[in-house]
Amino acid sequence: MSPLPILLLRPILALISVLATSHPLVGHSFVTASSSFIGNYDRTAARGEVEALLKWKSSLKGQGLPLLSSWNSTIPSCSWVGISCDSSRRIVSLNISGYNLINEMNNLTQLKSLQLGQNNFAGNLPPDVCSGGLLENFTAHSNFFMGPIPRSLKNCSTLFRVRLENNQLTGDILDALGTYPHLNYLDLSYNKLHGMLPARIAQYNNLTFLRISNNNISGALPSELGNMKKLNVLDLSTNHLSGRITKGLANLKALFKLLLENNELTGSIPPEIGMILTLQNLSLSKNRLVGRIPKQFGNYIGILSLNLSGNELRDSIPIEIGSLRSLESLDLSRNSLVGEIPKQFGQLQSLQTLNLSHNNLSGEIPSTFNDMVALTTVDFSYNQLEGPIPNSAAFHNASIDAVRGNKGLCGGIVGLKPCPLEKGDGKLLVILLPIIALLLLFMVTFGFWYTMIGRTKRNAEDQLVSTNENLFAIWSYDGVIMYENIIEATEGFDSKYCIGSGAYGSVYKARLSSDHIIAVKKFHVSPDGDIVGTTEMSWQKAFRSEIRALTEIRHRNIVKLYGFCSSSRHSFLVYEYLEGGSLENLLSDHETAAGFGWLERRNVAKCVADALCYMHHDCSPPIIHRDISSKNILLDVEYEAHVSDFGTARFMKQDSSNWTSFAGTFGYAAPKLAFTMEVNEKCDVYSFGVVILELIMGRHPGDLISSSISSVYHMQLKEILDRRIPYPKDEIMADLISVLDIAFSCLSYRPESRPSMKQVSRGLSTRRSDMPDYSLEINLGKLFNLRGLIS
Repeated sequence: MSPLPILLLRPILALISVLATSHPLVGHSFVTASSSFIGNYDRTAARGEVEALLKWKSSLKGQGLPLLSSWNSTIPSCSWVGISCDSSRRIVSLNISGYNLINEMNNLTQLKSLQLGQNNFAGNLPPDVCSGGLLENFTAHSNFFMGPIPRSLKNCSTLFRVRLENNQLTGDILDALGTYPHLNYLDLSYNKLHGMLPARIAQYNNLTFLRISNNNISGALPSELGNMKKLNVLDLSTNHLSGRITKGLANLKALFKLLLENNELTGSIPPEIGMILTLQNLSLSKNRLVGRIPKQFGNYIGILSLNLSGNELRDSIPIEIGSLRSLESLDLSRNSLVGEIPKQFGQLQSLQTLNLSHNNLSGEIPSTFNDMVALTTVDFSYNQLEGPIPNSAAFHNASIDAVRGNKGLCGGIVGLKPCPLEKGDGKLLVILLPIIALLLLFMVTFGFWYTMIGRTKRNAEDQLVSTNENLFAIWSYDGVIMYENIIEATEGFDSKYCIGSGAYGSVYKARLSSDHIIAVKKFHVSPDGDIVGTTEMSWQKAFRSEIRALTEIRHRNIVKLYGFCSSSRHSFLVYEYLEGGSLENLLSDHETAAGFGWLERRNVAKCVADALCYMHHDCSPPIIHRDISSKNILLDVEYEAHVSDFGTARFMKQDSSNWTSFAGTFGYAAPKLAFTMEVNEKCDVYSFGVVILELIMGRHPGDLISSSISSVYHMQLKEILDRRIPYPKDEIMADLISVLDIAFSCLSYRPESRPSMKQVSRGLSTRRSDMPDYSLEINLGKLFNLRGLIS
C-alpha cells in the first residue's frame, strides 16, 4: 500500500477523530489523530480537504470499507457518513467507529497527538512521526507494528506520554531512547527489544510510569533509577536483567508498584528496599536472590501483594511480616526458608492467599491461623511441618495437595491421618466408651428393624413401576420406586450398557420394563461407601449440586433430571436419554461429523448460548456451570443441544465474593481461573468460546488458542474450518464469520472484556448475510480483533 502523501495528511489530520471497534460485543477502543498547526482555510483549501479524504479512502482496507460508499464526489461532503460540519459547512470531524479499517501509517508530521491503539495496523512505525518536533502523545499499543522504534522519537524532546506495548518492535533500547525532560508515561512492554537500560533514563525526572516488561533487556539495573523521584510504577519483569538489585531504588519514595520478577538478578535483597513505605505491590520472584528476607519489609504498612517465590532465600521468616495488616497475597514458596512459621501471621487479617510451599519450614502451624477469617487459599506442601492443621475455612476447603509432603501434619483434610488424642483425655475416654457402646448397640438394633421395614415397603412399591405411566413427571422422585427396575435393566450396571464415564461416575443406557429409555449416571462407590478416587465431601457435594441445580431450572436446552437414588449400594441420577450422544463423540467420529453441517453446528451453538443465558440472567440466584465442554453437551436426533453435568455448578452469591477451588476441564477453563480461583459467569463465557471454535474446527482448538498472537493473525480462514464438510459459501459464510467474531470475543484474556451470555445469545439470534464476500485465504487478523487473546 502506498503511503499517504504528506501534503494530503496535513489537512486530513486536522479532521480525523476515529473510534475503531471490532465487534459490538467486545467493547470500544479508539484511534485519534490531531494536529495544532492548521489555520483558517479558504474555499480552495476546503476543496483540497475533500480531495484528500477521497484519496485517503482509496488507501484503506478492511471489512468496513463498503460502509464509506457515500464518500464520492456526487454527494456533498457534509452528507458523507461519519462527517460532521459546522454552521459554515466546514468539515470539523471524521468518525468511522466500528469500521475495522486497516492502513499502514507513514510520513506523519507536525502532530501533537497521534493515537492508534488497539487496531490491526502493521508494518513499521511512522518514521517521521516527530519530525516536526511537536509530538506530545504517541499511542500505538496492541497492533502488529514491527521493526525499530523510529529515530525521530529519540530526538523528540516534547514527548509526554508514549504507549507502544503489545507489538513486535525490535532493536537496541539503548539506541531507541533519547532525552525526554517532560515524559510522564512510557510503556514498551511485550515487544522484542534488547540491550541494556541506558543510564540517561534517570534524566526522565517527570516520569511516573515505566514498564518495559516481557522483552529481552539484559545487563544490570542502573543505579541512576533512584533519581526518578516521581516514579509510581516500575515494571521490568520477564527480561534477562542480571547483577544485584540497586540500593538506589530506596530513593523512589512515591513508588507503589515494583515488579522485577522472572529475571536473573543475584545477591541479597537490599534492606533499604524496605524503606519504600508507599509500596503496594512488590514482586521479586523467579530470580536467583539469596540471603535473608529483610525484616525492614515489615514497614510496608499499605502493601497488598508480596511475592518472593522461586529464589534461594534462606533463614527464617521475619516476624515483622506479621505486621502487614493490609497484605492480601503472600508467596514465599520455592525457597530454602527454615524454622517455624511466625505466630504473628495470625495478625494478617486481610490475607487471602498464602503460599509457603517447597521450603524447609518445621514445627506446627500456629493456632493463631484460626483467627484469619479472610484467608481462602493456602499451600504448605513440601516442608517439614507437623501437628494439627488449623481449624479455619481455608484448611477445611483445602485438598491434600495443599499439605502433602510434610513430616507429620494431621487433621480434617482427606488423606491426612487423624490427630491422636491429647494427654489428659484418657479419663474422659473411660467415661465415654461405655456410653458410645450403648449408643452403637441401639443404632444397630434400630438399623436392622428399619431395614426390614424398608424391604417390605420396597416390595410393595415395586408393584407400581409398570402401572405408573406418569412417573417421569415427578421431579421430586427419590429413586426408590425404580431402583430394582434400573438394576435389572442394566444387569447390575454391566459395562456393556455404559455409554460414557467421567471423574465421578459412569453413564448407562437403560430400557425399563415400561419401554422407557433413560440415562443413569452412577457414581463410583467403593465398598466403604465413598466415591472411588474422590473424597466423600467432594462427591456428595457434586451429587447435591447436580440435584439442586436441575430441580430448580427448566429449559429446553438443559438436560432433564427424572429422579435420583442414594443408598449404601448405589448412588445414581436418572436423566432423559438423548440419542445423539455427546458433541465430543460426534466430532471425533469422522463418518458422523461429515453429516454435521454448518447450519446444524450453528444451531448447537445457539442452543448452548440460550441455556447459559437462562442460567446466568433468568435464574435467581444465577447459576454458573463451571464445566462447559463438548463432552457435557448432549444432542438429540435433530442435533438439538442440551447442557448436562451440573456436578460442579455454583449458585452465585450476589453480595459477596465467589471464591472456589478449581473446577472444570483443562483446555476449556478460563486462563485466569486457575490463578485467581474467583468464579463468575465470565468463566462459562470463555468455555463457550472454546466450544464454538471446536464446532467450527471439528476438533479442540488447543493449538489455536495457545498460539502466539502473530501466528494466529497470519492464519488463513480455511485453516480453521472443518475439512470434513464442504466450505461454506455466500450467506452461510457471512454468518459463520459473525459466529467466529463472537467466539474470539468470548476468548478475551481479560474477563471484563468478554460479552455476557445475553449479548452472545442475541448475537447468535441475528443472521448476518450483509457482509462482503471473503476469500478462504484471508488472514484472521484482517477479519477479527484478536488483541484480546493476550494478557
